[in-house]
Amino acid sequence: MNKIKDFIIRHKMALVVLIGIILGLGIGYVAFHKGGTSTTSKSEKKKTIWTCSMDPQVRQDHPGKCPICGMDLIPLTDESHASGSRMDMDPNDVMLSDEAMALANVQTETVGTGATAKEVRLFGKIQPDERLEQVQSAYVDGRVEKFFINAVGDHVGKGQTLAVIYSPALYAAEQELVEALAYPMAAQRKALVEAAVEKLELLQIDRAQINRVIRTKKASPYVSLKANTSGTVVDKQVEQGDYVKQGQPMLKIANLGTVWAVFQAYESDLPFVKIGSTVRFTTESMPGRSFSGKVSFVDPIIDDKSRTAGVRVVMSNPGGIFKPQMIISGYAHASMKGYENDIVVPKSAVMWTGKRSIVYVKDEGASMPAFQMREVTLGPSLPDAYVVTDGLAEGETIVTNGTFAVDASAQLAGKKSMMNR
Repeated sequence: MNKIKDFIIRHKMALVVLIGIILGLGIGYVAFHKGGTSTTSKSEKKKTIWTCSMDPQVRQDHPGKCPICGMDLIPLTDESHASGSRMDMDPNDVMLSDEAMALANVQTETVGTGATAKEVRLFGKIQPDERLEQVQSAYVDGRVEKFFINAVGDHVGKGQTLAVIYSPALYAAEQELVEALAYPMAAQRKALVEAAVEKLELLQIDRAQINRVIRTKKASPYVSLKANTSGTVVDKQVEQGDYVKQGQPMLKIANLGTVWAVFQAYESDLPFVKIGSTVRFTTESMPGRSFSGKVSFVDPIIDDKSRTAGVRVVMSNPGGIFKPQMIISGYAHASMKGYENDIVVPKSAVMWTGKRSIVYVKDEGASMPAFQMREVTLGPSLPDAYVVTDGLAEGETIVTNGTFAVDASAQLAGKKSMMNR
């Protein structure tokens, strides 16, 4: 015992230092261990897990594409902490953290009224004015001996000779006139001549040719087909050497000084396209130029295949700048009478399932961003927006960007979404 006392006395200072070092190491270890556990725990709590709405088994700690289907991953939120802050939270609310909102680029907008005008998108073609078209038909049976029209697009003037037809039927009719002129009894001769002349006139034989038969007393099997209007040949149905029947169409001639811009409007747009509406349009053949006109006619019958109706705008055509069958596109400007007090939302805010349209409305009473699906009734479609006739009130806030990300979060959480009620 004395030896131990002597050892402690002699090494007192060294023992104090050793005990201090041991205590310091112990305290440091405990403090470091607890602090590290706390930091790791907090880090784990803040970490966002990303998943796929189509393949929810995919989990990763950063955004990207789903390795299975290629869709954008969405943040998987843990609502257990948020739900504790508000016991009366709506069970259908989809809650997102601020970080998840930023990463998914979710944007919101307060809705209001303002449906003042609508632009109806229209596509169509330039067509000849049907009121100024003439069909040139064969007046007699026969063979086209000569044809002076080379191709579609040729310009003709009224009275111009278009073709020469060899016609045995015409020869017989003229021969009747010659025989009537030679009838010996004067009393009957006048009636026979008048009947023969009337027969030739019914065959559209001009008076000059009839007078020539009367003067020369000789019948001819040839007749010249004259143009009955001035314009451009838009259709050619026979060629030189062809045999034709009486009344058979040979040519179609159109006066292209005035043309029709004929557009096709869908059923949903017809209530907004009226006679007198202004249409502005362009054509690729004249880049940088735009044209405008008033609607003069809306087809009362809808095409059962395209589900469209024709909308006609009459256009003057100086210099022939508009060519038949030219493709045109434009807009009809229509007022939105009856919808001035309805809500207008961006098209990006609406998801359409085929049977119903939905938007996500922000829950203003939640302590963190929360949204709830709501069905709406859509009215007319505007260029970048929809008119909502029912389901929203002015001043409510809706998701306008990232709507599919919010809906995917609702699906993963088993809540009401686009795919279920």
